[in-house]
Amino acid sequence: MTEDTGNGQGQIKRTLKTRHLAMIALGGTIGTGLFITSGSAISTAGPGGALVAYGIMGIMVYFLMTSLGEMSTYMPLTGSFSAFSSKFVDPALGFAMGWNYWFNWAITIPVDVTSAGIVMNFWLPHVPSWVFSTIVLVLVFLINYLSVRSYGETEYWLALIKVITVIVFLIVGVAIILGIMGGQPVGFSNFHYKKAPFVGGIPAIISVFLVAGFSFQGTELVGITAGEAATPEKSISKAIHSTFWRILLFYIFAIFVIACILPYTDKNLLNSDVTNITMSPFTIIFKRAGLAVAASIMNAVILTAVVSAANSGLYASTRMLYSQAREGYAWRFFGYVNRRGIPIYALIGTMVVSTLAFATQFIVPQAYLYLTDASGLCGFIAWLGIAISHYRFRKAYTAQGHSVSELKYHATLYPFGPIFAFVLCTIVICGQNVEAFAKLDWSNILITYMSVPLFLILFFYYKIRYKTHIIPLKKVDLSRQTKGEKYDPEQN
Repeated sequence: MTEDTGNGQGQIKRTLKTRHLAMIALGGTIGTGLFITSGSAISTAGPGGALVAYGIMGIMVYFLMTSLGEMSTYMPLTGSFSAFSSKFVDPALGFAMGWNYWFNWAITIPVDVTSAGIVMNFWLPHVPSWVFSTIVLVLVFLINYLSVRSYGETEYWLALIKVITVIVFLIVGVAIILGIMGGQPVGFSNFHYKKAPFVGGIPAIISVFLVAGFSFQGTELVGITAGEAATPEKSISKAIHSTFWRILLFYIFAIFVIACILPYTDKNLLNSDVTNITMSPFTIIFKRAGLAVAASIMNAVILTAVVSAANSGLYASTRMLYSQAREGYAWRFFGYVNRRGIPIYALIGTMVVSTLAFATQFIVPQAYLYLTDASGLCGFIAWLGIAISHYRFRKAYTAQGHSVSELKYHATLYPFGPIFAFVLCTIVICGQNVEAFAKLDWSNILITYMSVPLFLILFFYYKIRYKTHIIPLKKVDLSRQTKGEKYDPEQN
């Protein structure tokens, strides 16, 4: 573990343990996408269609995480997948990927803290929601300001609350299905009710891909934490290896339980708003089991989910800005690390931007919706970059005379995994708002696809200005360091 260098600047500290990384990966998956919007997937595509869509998307995310795991265990760097794009593909891709991801989280933080304020109004409706939002914004700043360990511990306990909630929900749901709780056994009758199990055919399943994709965003945070993991070769691979089983248990099984108990025609499944927690599928099913305070409990759980998302967002964007500075893609002072191992100027810079974005809601009433839509595709662009980087990494690794057996962690089904992820992410990005194109609704198109032209502008700006090219496989830099950060496997 590295300490102060003697000139007043410290270095990134490797203090995140395996349990932290496991919960960070898990917490990144469980959020409002599961607790609130999962019901809309059943309503759109029927129980069978929702399970197929989430299953396929879950498999894709698993492939992506094993790709990220192979690269991160070989080269555990802070802000990893942006650095991988620079080293294995093209510096212009790394430049665009890093700024795209930073932008994504910087504008998502105010969305999450705004949601926290709305959730708090459930108990205290007469207090302005911005008061609670401001408190959460200050809180997540302090957590990230103290140390990376404080971030890891916070995420561990917040994720644990969500995990316990889902486990209890699954137990209660199975009891209702079997008739142990809530009256008569429900069984599987809703799977062949009216047009079930598949409603709307393939187009409906594709539309659910979008919902599933947003639900799973955040799992790539494991790659961001790689540079601060105490034992990256062990902890990263363990956290990623269990991703598939987490998705199976917490999404596939939860959707199965909801679909068994609530028919796809139930109007409550259309709810996708944190302001109406009483209509969450989780709340409805807990009430059916006789839990009178279900709405309050689920509101508390959703509050932990949005606080967790804001906390992780500030951590991820700070580390990405730090990585950009160390790669030479941002002002150098953003790469400064204090004695506690915090990239302090990157943290403050990100906080300023997030606070300004949060303040826009006082000027533009629809700012919350605009920020939500604008950040939507950034995560899928990051996933595309991970797939491309891993494909190139493995090609370069073997082209330079290395054997795959030398790698401590192997991605699943290479090259099918990254190719499958690339194709599916492309489909999701292109199909994000087909209706807007059909109606030539240009304002809607601009908001929905804002991150795509932003990414392309960044990419071509750097490529044209610095005349970069795709790096030949035999010239790819496989050394375990970036311009400003070294990895010493003996330091642990």
